[in-house]
Amino acid sequence: MGPYRGHKLLIANRGEIAVRIIKTAKRIGLRTVAIYTPSDSLSPHVLLADESTLLTEAPEAAAYLSASSILTVCKERSVTLVHPGYGFLSENAEFARQVVESGITWLGPRPDVIRLMGIKHRARSAAVEAGLEIVPGSEGLVTMDNEALEVARRCGFPMLLKATAGGGGMGMTICHDEDGLRKALTVTRDRSKAWISS
Repeated sequence: MGPYRGHKLLIANRGEIAVRIIKTAKRIGLRTVAIYTPSDSLSPHVLLADESTLLTEAPEAAAYLSASSILTVCKERSVTLVHPGYGFLSENAEFARQVVESGITWLGPRPDVIRLMGIKHRARSAAVEAGLEIVPGSEGLVTMDNEALEVARRCGFPMLLKATAGGGGMGMTICHDEDGLRKALTVTRDRSKAWISS
C-alpha cells in the first residue's frame, strides 16, 4: 500500500504550482485534494487531483485567501497534509498556525519562522546570527533618510530598498542614486504603513 496510505494532501494554491505538487504526490502514491473557484473549474490542477472542492467566496479573488474556508475543506475531506505552494497563504503565519493546531501537518516553514521572515530587518539579523553570508546593507531597521543615505554611500549604488514588512516583494525598489533613494524612501514608508494597517 505504501507509506502514504491513509494520508491526503490538500494544495492551498492553484495553477502551475498546484500541478507540480499534484504530479509529485501521484508519483509517490499520495492522494490529493485541489481547491478551485468557478473560473478555475476546468484548470489542470482540478482535473489532475484525486478530489477537488469548489470555493464559493465572493469575490472570487478572495477565495484562495480564505483560511477558514480552506480549513473547513480540510476537515470535510479528512486532509492530513497541507502544502501552501507559494503566494496566497504561504506567507501567512496565522494560517500555518491554524493548520498545525487542527492536527494537520503543514508542509512549509513553521509559523514562527514565517512570522520572523515577514519582518525583513529581523530576518536579516537572524541570518547574521546563524552565520550566513549576506549582501552588504544596513545593520538593522533604517528609520531616517540620513541613515539610508549613509548605508548607500558605504555600500554603493545601485541598491535595493525594501520595506521591513510585506511579502511578495512589496515595497521593494531599486535605487540608482541618492535622489532616487530619497524619493523611494517616501513611497516605501507609505506602502509599509498601508500594509501594516490592512
